[in-house]
Amino acid sequence: MPVSRFEAPLTGGHPNSLGNTVSVVDEVLADRALLAELVACYRSEDAVVRLRVSSAVKRVAQQRPEWVAEHLDDLLGWVAQIDQASTKWTLSILFVLLDDHMTPPQRDAAIALMQANLHYDDWIVQNTTADSLAHFARERPELAAWLVPELRALATSRLKSVRGRAAKLLASLGAP
Repeated sequence: MPVSRFEAPLTGGHPNSLGNTVSVVDEVLADRALLAELVACYRSEDAVVRLRVSSAVKRVAQQRPEWVAEHLDDLLGWVAQIDQASTKWTLSILFVLLDDHMTPPQRDAAIALMQANLHYDDWIVQNTTADSLAHFARERPELAAWLVPELRALATSRLKSVRGRAAKLLASLGAP
């Protein structure tokens, strides 16, 4: 049984393709009430569907962050428990896009989640999470104090992109 009407259109095809993601986004942007059904697709057992849901939710948030902000508690709750790289990196991106719409407790929860995900074994998760944490650290000295040593550790990564991103972020935070 599908978790929502969007599960079938987001199923199938090559995992790296968008499939019908753009048309789903168009439907949601035309009817705000459909966003809850899109978020519900994170409950799909199909990893490709969850990947496309991440892409779709991010696209909606880029245009209508206030709509997605209404689902922050779900994103910080049951969605954050999904052990899939695309979900983790998308959440990091969403937290920056939704920063102006978060309550202080939601922002604290988002930061705590990203701190827990920073060393997740995926280079995209590490890079996007580091970027997002740096965004928040620019306004929070205590977070910057935590993040700088973590970035120094990432600067020794076996992965070139992670090393480069960590070095760039260290410089942007004024850390030698």
